[in-house]
Amino acid sequence: MNPTAFSALHLKTPMLKNLASLGYAEMTPIQAHTLPLILAGKDVIAKAKTGSGKTAAFGIGLLTHLELASLRVQALVLCPTRELADQVGKELRRLARFTDNVKILTLCGGVPFGPQLGSLEHGAHVVVGTPGRLLDHLRRGSLDLGSLQTLVLDEADRMLDMGFQDEIGAIIAATPKKKQTLLFSATYPAEITALSAALQHDPVEISVDETHDESVIEQILFEVYPDERTAAVARILGHYRPESTLVFCNTKVECQEVAADLVDMGFAALAIHGDLEQRERDQVLVRFANKSVSVLVATDVAARGLDIKELAAVINYELPRNPEIHTHRIGRTGRAGEQGLALSLVTAHESRRVQAIENVLDCTITRGDLSSLTAATGRPIAPPMTAICIDGGRKNKLRPGDILGALTGDGGIAGSEVGKIDVFDNHAYVAIMRSSAEQALGCLRGNKIKGRFYKVRKVDEL
Repeated sequence: MNPTAFSALHLKTPMLKNLASLGYAEMTPIQAHTLPLILAGKDVIAKAKTGSGKTAAFGIGLLTHLELASLRVQALVLCPTRELADQVGKELRRLARFTDNVKILTLCGGVPFGPQLGSLEHGAHVVVGTPGRLLDHLRRGSLDLGSLQTLVLDEADRMLDMGFQDEIGAIIAATPKKKQTLLFSATYPAEITALSAALQHDPVEISVDETHDESVIEQILFEVYPDERTAAVARILGHYRPESTLVFCNTKVECQEVAADLVDMGFAALAIHGDLEQRERDQVLVRFANKSVSVLVATDVAARGLDIKELAAVINYELPRNPEIHTHRIGRTGRAGEQGLALSLVTAHESRRVQAIENVLDCTITRGDLSSLTAATGRPIAPPMTAICIDGGRKNKLRPGDILGALTGDGGIAGSEVGKIDVFDNHAYVAIMRSSAEQALGCLRGNKIKGRFYKVRKVDEL
């Protein structure tokens, strides 16, 4: 029997059928190392990054252990951000699709309390959420963790970086002493070791090699003077012309300034950091994911948990202080067999950081020459899509299919011209090929969607 096949784990037949239907043929390295331990009830501390398959690893484990007859919270997944919590919740629902009557709730800040309270009154088997909102529910008495069997801390290092130590401690104090605790972290700072020692019982430590295949990710270092960084980013973008680029800065202030400077230079760029309101954050992420914005400038904390596919390039505006964070950053490009670019700006004073990164990667990173880069003539490359906002969402019973139908039916727009559709509680976003944007606007303004008219406008007009 293939040791990396899911069938080697002796999972229940409905779970195996569902995994096959989802295209899960073989376990990823992190799944192969952790799943047998998780299924055996062991405490695990695992070093794993976004995109490694860790959600399926702890998800299959906690779903397998559920007692479905008891509609009490038996598994809790703590996440640093709403985006990651939403992503984890969706993946758990996919994994539970062939298992009858599994109730999974997502509890995060930035959304009203009322609907969450109503859902909790009806009970749940699994709760996924952010520390602040989970603690609020505990204090209100709306969340009871007395029957908890499995506790998962996902991206634990980011939760500590974001200052959630006290909230995590208070949540853990409300859980039974006897439980399985699974801790996933992209890096292993001293705080993670201390957290594991305080929480876990005889944990098994798993660390899967995360060095990147040099043939998949091309890395280049460009030496610059400190005041040349933004101009260097613009030159790199003009030369390589990537369709989607994630630029990493080390501070919120840098994020905002770099994004603003790039916009002044004609690039379609947005910043994401911890000071954004939830709706602003949602909009930024939607526009980057649906390719109506081509450059996202982010801090490490803000970028964690983002499910960004087909990312053409990563640019380090400044090298991170921790070489493991560099590995995590560049691992966002070159996925699914695609060629990726990881381009870093360094000053002459950062040679120690470079050396530390090269030691971790066990390779010498190619040095590039900025003066040799030739920017294409004319304005920077425009994003392929335009984002349109509709002032109606899930609360109006709108679904992606309703919006697609309105565009391709009454609007006469080819389905191939319509990109990603994201529906939130009170609004929705649809990406349209730039050449069809005005036609799509006219269609949505002049025709009803599911029996009524909605306000519609381009997002960059908001």
